Amino acid sequence: MAITLETATVDTLEETVDALASWQREGNPVQIHPGDLGWNLSLGAAQILDGLRLWRRAGQLVAIGMDDQDVIRMGLAPDVDDDPEVAEQLVADLSDPASGVLAATGGAVEARFGTALRELLTERGWHADEPWTPLSRKLSAPVEDHGLHLRTLDAGHAPEDLVRARVEVHRASFPNAGLTVERWHQMATAPPYRNARCLIGYDEGGVAVAATTVWSAGEGRPGLIEPLGAHRDHRGHGYGRAIVLAAAATLQEMGASSVLVCTPSKNTGGVAAYVSAGFVQQPDVPDFRRPS
Repeated sequence: MAITLETATVDTLEETVDALASWQREGNPVQIHPGDLGWNLSLGAAQILDGLRLWRRAGQLVAIGMDDQDVIRMGLAPDVDDDPEVAEQLVADLSDPASGVLAATGGAVEARFGTALRELLTERGWHADEPWTPLSRKLSAPVEDHGLHLRTLDAGHAPEDLVRARVEVHRASFPNAGLTVERWHQMATAPPYRNARCLIGYDEGGVAVAATTVWSAGEGRPGLIEPLGAHRDHRGHGYGRAIVLAAAATLQEMGASSVLVCTPSKNTGGVAAYVSAGFVQQPDVPDFRRPS
């Protein structure tokens, strides 16, 4: 049965978010999550939808690819994990610049799930690129106290002073961060944020020292942290670990079965903060770089 490729639209965004959520399963490798799409929507729906590709078979979504700075981040339906027909079509479209998925020069794919897809990429000469470290923590047991004074921004509660604080901490946590108040509102009004919360952690003096956004995929499914950072002027006090614990506790309250995060392997400080907060570090997984 033919597998078709299309570009996402405003009309298919809800369907795309729901599919990504339903594909989150305990024990599966970390793949693109509704939160990844939700966070990127801060850049504006038009830009993200233009780089969002949907593959269907018999009308049903079987794969989703999101362009993230010349890396296509893939999500696959669990029942096509070892499907050679789907893998063949995905690799053909990823390899052919005329398909519009990847540009003619450069380009990589993040394919952490999909046994057949990963094997075929290797067979066709795609080689290992940037390594990423997945980490996870089960949420079946109580989460330790994080010790922060926590303020929360959800879809129905967004005071402007908290939005500004969220943006300021993010910009002080990441070099060259592009988040603005306007972009935060773009993200918060998009469908994925209905199942998300931004958390701002304050120290005993009332200073905002860390922040994160957590994304639920629904009760009983893994939730995601994307992104998380400690203010550069307040590092070395354990606030990174504290906001990780706050994120885990919040996702537990939202019904998540576990909490996931994936960070560049070179971010050794970030990996250490997650491990210190009870996360289990999994083997590094590289992206696949298209052969020249």
